[in-house]
Amino acid sequence: MRNDSRLSRMLHVLIHMDRHAQSATSDTIAKMLNTNPVVVRRTMAGLREQGYVRSEKGHGGGWTLARPLSDISLLDVYKALGEPHLFAIGPADDQPQCLVEQAVNGALADAMKDAEALLLRRLGSVTLKEIADEFEAKLTARSATAYSCAS
Repeated sequence: MRNDSRLSRMLHVLIHMDRHAQSATSDTIAKMLNTNPVVVRRTMAGLREQGYVRSEKGHGGGWTLARPLSDISLLDVYKALGEPHLFAIGPADDQPQCLVEQAVNGALADAMKDAEALLLRRLGSVTLKEIADEFEAKLTARSATAYSCAS
């Protein structure tokens, strides 16, 4: 199963948006993420529906933050993205009548449920501001010319 990087990518975008005063067009964001502007609009729509970003159409339009980063948690963004699968592993269903498969699936389900609850709690406890502050601290520790992330 392929990794779903939407959460990481949208966190990246939102922090960039906070650093820049002007709005970001879907084209600009698409170039940053090496994807299609339609994908950006579709993904950003979930964030807009939850009130984290807003969009303006037309010349000079684009996406802007609707809330400060301190008011947005990783869990908020995860939920706005439709709560994608957290883990790539899961139960087998090749032999549903097999008692061994049933026992294995039961053990995996319990472990995954516990891991998911722990991860969701952690996502809820971290704001985008904390990540942005960590970036700023690292940037300050280096020279400003070392900042090479496309924006």
